[in-house]
Amino acid sequence: MDSQYTQQRGHQLSEREHHYGKNVHLLNDPFLHTQLAKLCSITTEQPLINELVNSIYSSLIRTVVNHEFPQKMATTRSRMSEYHPIEGVFESPIIDPETKVVSVNLARAGTYPSHLCYQTLNYLMNPKQVRQDHISIARQVGESHHVTGSQVSGHKIGGKIDDSIVLIPDPMGATGGTVVETLELYRQFGTAKKFIAIHCIVTPEYLKKVAKNHPEVTVYAIRLDRGLSNDKVLNSVPGTFWDEEKGLNDNDYIVPGGGGFGEIMNNAFV
Repeated sequence: MDSQYTQQRGHQLSEREHHYGKNVHLLNDPFLHTQLAKLCSITTEQPLINELVNSIYSSLIRTVVNHEFPQKMATTRSRMSEYHPIEGVFESPIIDPETKVVSVNLARAGTYPSHLCYQTLNYLMNPKQVRQDHISIARQVGESHHVTGSQVSGHKIGGKIDDSIVLIPDPMGATGGTVVETLELYRQFGTAKKFIAIHCIVTPEYLKKVAKNHPEVTVYAIRLDRGLSNDKVLNSVPGTFWDEEKGLNDNDYIVPGGGGFGEIMNNAFV
């Protein structure tokens, strides 16, 4: 047993400073921020769009697993144990493969990210403990094109979520209505060990709605967008003047944002 593994320490995140609470993680990751900037650029089109989403969520799921999933000690008989029967065997911490995980596909922007998370977890964990749920949900818009809420039109949920980590990989956290409605739906399926929302971009409005309705949810995001805020807000640490922060325009689209990931990922602008 190597002493460097005798004390399991939590994974250390590199995060940006903010005042939104301990459940919000705004990642300080130059590599991901560079990829997201390219993804949001007006000059970026398919097929590069989905290639970037693939790379971004491959990194995001790794970050979430490292920081949120339980570990266990495991003994591995390496190939060198044939020649060194004692020294060729090592004991070290690994992600507990028996952890129950549910990845939630929120059609349509969340379909590809959820698939990527689900596929990654099937290789990492015991596949029998991993499942993917599917929810058809969309924002509801009033006459003024302002979002009035979210509505579930159908779902395929594979059973109880008790003692499971439930992942919601949805690229854009705009108003918060979709995530809140999703969490309300899952109330009838038991009590999850954790709910973790995984986003590319979030707004202050999103964070406020989720924190108010479901403070137990953990949020990961590469970027916080509050581009319609005043200079005082923009020069402050995020969350200092939360009530004055503004990241949504009159149609509840994120500014600067990415222009609607559901549309650009599917080349379907409706």
